[in-house]
Amino acid sequence: MKKVKTGLDILAANSKLQKTFKGNVALLCHNASVDSTYTHAALKFKHLFSERFVKLFGPQHGFATDAQDNMIETDHCIHPYFNIPVYSLYSETRIPTDEMLEGIDHLFVDLQDIGCRMYTYIYTLTLLLEKCIDKDIEVIVLDRPNPINGIEIEGNILESDFESFIGRHPIPVRHGMTIGEVALMHQKFWTKNQTNLRVIKMQYWERDMYFEDTELPWLLPSPNIARTDTPLIFPATVLFEGTLLSEGRGTTQSLEIVGHPKIEPFSFYENHLASVIKKSQLEGFKLRPITFLPTFQKQENEVCGGFQIHVTNKSTFKPWRVGQLLMRELYNNLGEAFEWKKPPYEYNYTHEPIDIINGTDKLRHWVVNNEPLEILDALECLDDYKLKLDEIKIY
Repeated sequence: MKKVKTGLDILAANSKLQKTFKGNVALLCHNASVDSTYTHAALKFKHLFSERFVKLFGPQHGFATDAQDNMIETDHCIHPYFNIPVYSLYSETRIPTDEMLEGIDHLFVDLQDIGCRMYTYIYTLTLLLEKCIDKDIEVIVLDRPNPINGIEIEGNILESDFESFIGRHPIPVRHGMTIGEVALMHQKFWTKNQTNLRVIKMQYWERDMYFEDTELPWLLPSPNIARTDTPLIFPATVLFEGTLLSEGRGTTQSLEIVGHPKIEPFSFYENHLASVIKKSQLEGFKLRPITFLPTFQKQENEVCGGFQIHVTNKSTFKPWRVGQLLMRELYNNLGEAFEWKKPPYEYNYTHEPIDIINGTDKLRHWVVNNEPLEILDALECLDDYKLKLDEIKIY
């Protein structure tokens, strides 16, 4: 198995390809936008395109990827080294303005996604594609791996009534696409008008790969996705952003743990959760009782009891189901200590945050009514989505 080459690696090594971009160039990127030698894309672009490299853009969490949380915006600035504007697409706007796009002939997108519907970089991309429909701008996606593979699909399809910036399109929670394939899916199924789009494919990436199989360097794509295991656990733990339980922000294990000051983890696991998990027949993971102290965000400076999700078999682990099961059991055993987070969430001031995250209110009702796992099967209707995915796959 050969080391994967990203779209950035392909571009940087191909002088003939570089010469097809004749005008001014801009780049949407973040901390994880590096080539296989850890060189940042912006440095590559400075060397490749010189004075034609005129603008930078950053997604949620910023170009520097240092903004911690939802609804924490980043400012526009002039970069002190590159001496070009850096425009934030998580600021007063999530859509690039006409002024931001002036003087650009080619706009490259180099973002490491994590394969989950609730992660916003794919929506920064699709908003950009929609904005460029009537612009004389070519959008080029430098493709990167889906770190939790391109085969496994899991979770309910987003319902249109619950669209938000963490869910714009009818896809499942674990969507199985690379970011380049998201762009192709958008152009084929989610818009009536086409953008001038090009996807620079990876080499040697195969759909059954997890990120560690690629031999590429892993860098934080956002401040709380620290390890290569975290993206696989994220479809479980992101659900708890819709509650007042901690999902580990303010610890070194963020988005791998869940807890609350009212949980005594060992007794809850031994006397209840262990038998529930066994009965569920869910596999590929272990819940480890832990105690932790969040230093910021929810339950700040409160000692929490909870659980760390350890993946023991990637091929059998079903994170969405595990997260929903854990949510149901905590809701129905914590009593008044369990609280749903109140709006706003990702600039939606009307719907319950948990419903925005789930892309439906049916899953909240499933939790509250303590319904069986078989109901999840009925909510996971993926046949039509899989047919669409087969049409746009490029690997």
